[in-house]
Amino acid sequence: MISIKRSVVAVSCALIAASAVASSHREAPNITRHPALDSTDFYAFNSYEEGREGYVTFIANYIPLQDAYGGPNYFAMDPSAQYTIHIDSDGDAVEDISFVFEFQSMLAAENEGIALPIGAAGEEKMVKVPLKNIGPVSADDQSAANFSEMYSLTMVSGDMQSGERTTLTPSAGDMFTKPLDYIGNKTFTSEAEYARYAESFIYSFSIPGCDDMAKVFVGQRKDPFVVNLGKTFDLVNYVPVEGDSAPGAGDGGGFPGGITQSDDNDDLADKNVTSISVEVPSTCVTGDGNGVVGSWTTASLPQARILNPDATFASPEVNGGAMTQVSRLGSPLVNELVIGIGDKDTFSSAHPSDDGQFADYVTHPALPELLNILFKDAVNTTLGTSIETLAPTNFPRNDLVAAFLTGFPGVNQQATVTASEMLRLNTGIPATPAADQSAFGVAGDDLAGFPNGRRPGDDVVDIALRVVMGRLCYPIPVNGEETNLGLCAEEDASVGNVPFTDGAPVDASMTDASFPYLKTPIAGSE
Repeated sequence: MISIKRSVVAVSCALIAASAVASSHREAPNITRHPALDSTDFYAFNSYEEGREGYVTFIANYIPLQDAYGGPNYFAMDPSAQYTIHIDSDGDAVEDISFVFEFQSMLAAENEGIALPIGAAGEEKMVKVPLKNIGPVSADDQSAANFSEMYSLTMVSGDMQSGERTTLTPSAGDMFTKPLDYIGNKTFTSEAEYARYAESFIYSFSIPGCDDMAKVFVGQRKDPFVVNLGKTFDLVNYVPVEGDSAPGAGDGGGFPGGITQSDDNDDLADKNVTSISVEVPSTCVTGDGNGVVGSWTTASLPQARILNPDATFASPEVNGGAMTQVSRLGSPLVNELVIGIGDKDTFSSAHPSDDGQFADYVTHPALPELLNILFKDAVNTTLGTSIETLAPTNFPRNDLVAAFLTGFPGVNQQATVTASEMLRLNTGIPATPAADQSAFGVAGDDLAGFPNGRRPGDDVVDIALRVVMGRLCYPIPVNGEETNLGLCAEEDASVGNVPFTDGAPVDASMTDASFPYLKTPIAGSE
């Protein structure tokens, strides 16, 4: 039976893997036209940096698939947009605290750009340079930078429309600024020097009514997400079941021909992202709830954008009208694996309080049944079996409702339970040190990991593949003890206990163990 189940998964997992190609990179038709507003990944976790107990870190990554060498303009944020991290402290699916980031781009020389004298003596003309820097840049000397980005940080207490707004400022200096992207090592000397330069853009700031200081960093980072992207798009050009007896065992003792874990399977290994990272004292965001917070990130643009036919750096267009949400991300892979393509843009623009319109996608997901329609007959013919269905049969899919919409009682369910898609984190569950984290989070006997929030080292692709096909119908380890969650039965999910994987491993060792946690970006030039 185990062999049969593995064979079934080898065929049926293909289409799932084809959908799970990135946590939220280019996930909906409309957002592909706005890459600077495309949220790629969102993380919320109890800080595990030593000495930072009692803090929560939120990381919202934007601008997907950045090639490090993508000059000469690299990857700036949209100065007309609002990038926001929302926090719901009581479970009513409405934000109680939001951190709003707005960016401004500037050129040197009073926004005119650096000009150099060109021509023979006495006939020189001052000509503006085409590059973002004219010489080396370091933490000690940034005079050669020809471009800079500053940002304002506003805290909204209450809902975004009527809440009280407070402008936050750095404890040192008069403005928040963003480092230049990692142009290369002729500009920044070395990776270590770029890291030192970027660290100078970590700011402390005060939150009203909060005794302890918060931290913020905005800048380019190595993309922490890991996925086997190219082969997946090539009609899933691998067998997406673990080929070793255990991940990384190297013994070929798993499914014959199954994919084995290798860094070579990570097609994002050479990509960067732009990261918005905030670390706040947990007591400042939990409010009057039970210590579980829901969170998500959005990006919004003004409704109207009129292009300037005589565009300049300072005025490429005129924007007006109400801010309109075009990107949204909470839990990973929801818009990819769950929401139908015709509603993906609707989901991107929706508020969690309106998620009832998407309930059918969770309670009666199309993907497992599509797999059944496409592969059941072929699987039965190949194996000589008479499996009635490959898809889980428990309807409504309460296991997916818990995973995506309500959280799990005693783990990450809020005091008030409002079915809505958010990343839920129990701030009362102590952080697991980086060296002890399981990449499989709660399913790996690590209650401090996904879906109790999400850490950079959580392997959400493998977890999501398994959950969609019924992993929660089988006991999972909780505090070292196999526990039946009571959401569905084993017989409801014929392939629910098979180790789905894309073969691209990720764990906490692949990121830093201190704020802002994500690695120094890839250099544009060595």
